[in-house]
Amino acid sequence: MTQPTMTLPPAVIGRPAAPPAALTAAAQVAIRVLRKFVRTPGLWAMGIVQSALFLFAFRYVFGGAAHVPGSSYVDYLVPGYVATIVLFTGGGIAVAVADDRAQGLTDRLLSLPIPRLALVLGRASADFATNVWSILFTAAAGFLFGFRLVDGAAHALGALGLCLVYGVVFTVVFMVIGLFAPNAQAAQGMSMIAFVLAFISSTYVPVATMPGWLQAFARYQPITPMVDAVHAQLAGSTSDVALALAWSAALLLVFTPIAVLRYRRA
Repeated sequence: MTQPTMTLPPAVIGRPAAPPAALTAAAQVAIRVLRKFVRTPGLWAMGIVQSALFLFAFRYVFGGAAHVPGSSYVDYLVPGYVATIVLFTGGGIAVAVADDRAQGLTDRLLSLPIPRLALVLGRASADFATNVWSILFTAAAGFLFGFRLVDGAAHALGALGLCLVYGVVFTVVFMVIGLFAPNAQAAQGMSMIAFVLAFISSTYVPVATMPGWLQAFARYQPITPMVDAVHAQLAGSTSDVALALAWSAALLLVFTPIAVLRYRRA
């Protein structure tokens, strides 16, 4: 005689007992962004090609006409270029954020019971990781194009640390640009303001070589003290470091709440 079989009731799928923690949600957002980055060769390949081409152009096309007192132009150019590389790659962050909104991904994330800050942390963490890749590759290209350390590796690590701080700061800035842009094309255009800040600064030439009416803006906008702090670190000095960190903190304090509020209103 066969035994009767027992059938279990179907499992009921419901809401989780508690929403995921902010860090857990941020980690999942970051993993999704990094997977997309790794699986799309055009994103990371074009980034390194663009970095190398710009550095090549400034080093060999314009470098022969540029003169920096007390230093070779390549030793002046490379630290500033590495410090500001996020201004050239950050447009991709703004475009990606705007594209996520246009494709509905942002709406799907906002429908979940997760803190809005987790969306900012996750996106910023992933984009910071890609910025680290750009910074390290650009620094390596700088050595290939003739840059040399003159004051030891310890000071170089300090300068690299400052560049990484700037990477965090401008990741959030470009995220805000993407959140306010109506579409990906507009985000790309709005990101061009970063080029203006990079060129009208001490990144490529000393501020003192600019016309007097332009020097005031170049000297007191945030990029110049950031670049000057990197130069100072490589020379074994701490001048401009406090000002650069103050600018970094101020930008984070301003743009992080804006990003969170913009996600809440999306």
